[in-house]
Amino acid sequence: MDWGMKNRMAQLIQADGHCLFLPVDHGYFQGPTRKLEEPGKTIEPLLPYADALFITRGVLRSSVDPDKTKPIILRVSGGTSMVGKDLANEGITTSMEEAIRLNVAAVGLSIFVGTDYERESLLNLARLVDEGEKYGIPVMAVTAVGKELEKRDARFLALSSRIAAELGARVVKTYWCEDFERVTRGCPVPVVMAGGPQVDTELGVFDFVYDGMQKGAIGVNLGRNIWQNDFPVAMIRAIRAIIHENASPKEAQELYDSLKSGEVTG
Repeated sequence: MDWGMKNRMAQLIQADGHCLFLPVDHGYFQGPTRKLEEPGKTIEPLLPYADALFITRGVLRSSVDPDKTKPIILRVSGGTSMVGKDLANEGITTSMEEAIRLNVAAVGLSIFVGTDYERESLLNLARLVDEGEKYGIPVMAVTAVGKELEKRDARFLALSSRIAAELGARVVKTYWCEDFERVTRGCPVPVVMAGGPQVDTELGVFDFVYDGMQKGAIGVNLGRNIWQNDFPVAMIRAIRAIIHENASPKEAQELYDSLKSGEVTG
C-alpha cells in the first residue's frame, strides 16, 4: 500500500482501529428525506462527532463548509430513484478526477448482488477500484439491499461482502444481522455496519452496534438511526461511546439519556 492510500485510510480509520462514518447521501435516490431536507442544518451539529462524512458531490459543495469539515467519502454511484423501475440499475456518476478535485479520503458505491443488475454493479466496482488504486484513493463498497429485506441474513451478506473484497474494495459497508461474525470472518477487509433491523428504541440501536463491534466490525456508517432521532447529537455521542470507548449498550443508553435533556430539538 503506497503512502497516499495509507494516509487516506488513516484519515478514515482512527488510531484505535475504529470509525464512525455519517452517511448523508440518501437524497441521491430518495430526494428530500425526512430530517435531511436541509442537509447543512442536519450535518452541522453532528460533524464534530463523526470521523467521516459519506456524501454526494452536490451536497458536499452546497452544504459543507470547506473550512470546517471531516474526511469525505464521496458517493459516486447513482442514476436511479425511488420512483424508477429498479434501484439496482446504478451507474458511476462521478469521475475519479472530480474526487481528486474535491480532495476526498475515499469513494463509495453500491453493489447489488442477486439482482438483475448484479454483473453491471460488480463491474462498476472493479472499474472504480482500478481508478482508485491508480490515484491512491480507497473504495468503499456498499452491499445494497433494496426492498428485499429478507436478504439481510448472514449467508447473503457474507457472500456480498466477500465478493466486494475480492474485487478490491478497501472497506465494505454492510448491514448488521444475526450471526454477524459469519460476515466479518469471511471478509478480509474492514467491515462497517449500516442500519440493522427495524427497532423502536435507542437501546435497540445500541444493542446491534455493540454486538457488531464485538463480532468484528470496525465501526458504523449510520445515518437515519442518528439524524432522524429526536435527539441526534445525544444519539451520535452515545454510538461514538460504543465505538471508541467500548461502552456497553446500557452505558450508551445512560449517556443518551443524560445528554438529551440539554439538547434542543428541531
